[in-house]
Amino acid sequence: MQTARRIALILLALLFLPLGVSAAGLALQEDRPRSWSGARWDSTGLAPDPTKNSEAAIQVYAARVWGWRGAFAVHTWIAVKPEGADGFRRFEVVRWSSPNVRERYGQPDTRWAGNEPELLLDIRGPRATELIPRVLQAIAEYPHADRYVMWPGPNSNTFTAHIGRSVPELGLSLPPTAVGKDFIAEGMPIGTAPSGHGVQLSLFGLAGLTLAPAEGIELNLLGLTLGIDLLRPALKLPGIGRIGMAAETGREGS
Repeated sequence: MQTARRIALILLALLFLPLGVSAAGLALQEDRPRSWSGARWDSTGLAPDPTKNSEAAIQVYAARVWGWRGAFAVHTWIAVKPEGADGFRRFEVVRWSSPNVRERYGQPDTRWAGNEPELLLDIRGPRATELIPRVLQAIAEYPHADRYVMWPGPNSNTFTAHIGRSVPELGLSLPPTAVGKDFIAEGMPIGTAPSGHGVQLSLFGLAGLTLAPAEGIELNLLGLTLGIDLLRPALKLPGIGRIGMAAETGREGS
């Protein structure tokens, strides 16, 4: 009994103490925007310029969400550009759009409510040309296009994870701060991990376990992720994210 209690206390500490650290960091951030309308939404230069680079591209980004929720969660989105296209098609789920899956044109590497984006996936050239039709099909088949639940999902990260599961060749690995990624589409209790490989058990995104090459070992509790990446050694903590080697971006092409 004492051993089980100690294990439970350690798990709770590993889940919730990092959130406190992340919240403190957010509170001390002096340059954070004070209003939604006053936040920056400009391009950061992470995406190729279509006027100078004609090759096909697939990119996935993540950025901290607006306000206090940014202490523990990111918003993710995906963008595709066929070869020779004059701009990207950016797809993401937002609660104020109807349907919730929104498509926009332009550069995909913009800040989100003033927060810098992180490039999670970057595939270019013939490989991107091959995969873009399947990505677009996965977007069209997303089963929660008219439903948005901030926590535990389905939300923007559920959408991006659905694409990763549908097109495992992307090799997409979402960060532990992508709350909602563990809500398996249609609420199924078992499926593949967001990378499209391995196995995931999930109780509507509230509790679950993931075992996969890209994700490693992840424990999900109340939408929070605690895990270990074995291939690129790192500890995954709620709010903070990865501590260790950077995740593989899947960079392909020129």
